[in-house]
Amino acid sequence: MKNKISLGVCLSLVSAFCGCGGTQAPEIKQSQPSAAAPAGAPPSAPATGAVMDPSSANAKAPAVFKVRFATTSGDFVVEVHRNWSPQGADRFYNLVKVGFYDGVAFFRDISDFMVQFGIHGDPAVMAKWREAHIPDDPNSGHSNTRGAITFATAGPGTRTTQVFINFNNNAQLDGMGFTPFGTVVDGMEYVHSLYNGYGEGAPRGMGPDQGRLQAEGNAYLVKEFPKLDYVKTARLEP
Repeated sequence: MKNKISLGVCLSLVSAFCGCGGTQAPEIKQSQPSAAAPAGAPPSAPATGAVMDPSSANAKAPAVFKVRFATTSGDFVVEVHRNWSPQGADRFYNLVKVGFYDGVAFFRDISDFMVQFGIHGDPAVMAKWREAHIPDDPNSGHSNTRGAITFATAGPGTRTTQVFINFNNNAQLDGMGFTPFGTVVDGMEYVHSLYNGYGEGAPRGMGPDQGRLQAEGNAYLVKEFPKLDYVKTARLEP
């Protein structure tokens, strides 16, 4: 699959939040402590404070900012431009500020297409964000080129926390609601080196089932998909 993706893959990406077949992660009281990180996965943000309150994650992002992702594969840096996708940039900025991406897995990696991440490793946290949708951003003229980072979506008005990084020029996604908000400016080689042996997720492929991941967290991945790579930390750069 080179530059061109099948309709099935496009639809699978559109259904990024629906791959769980309607499974809902259980609601857990905010006061409950975060589950310990399973062996083999970096620690997730504790299930306390700001990461448990999407309504408070409403700061306006700077016009341009950078985020360094330290991963089990190597570091890469994303540069975000708010004018490309204001709602997307603001959400991403706030997710990084509260530590949401710490410990999340690169759970869907399709060669020559994209790698997807953004399901929190603790079901208690993910339950709070699963329905925390943001409005859509219109296409701003920036395309899903190699290195562009974009929110996944299950249809109009459904973006929450999941994002993907393009491996190739996937301009065919531009008219499907996938509006890039930034691009990888350093370390793209480490993005390419993330483990991709599991490929597409269930039920289309042999990779993780998103419903189980949302309900069971990283413990499910460590047990059944031990070779996956993870975000160690995601931090705003000075």
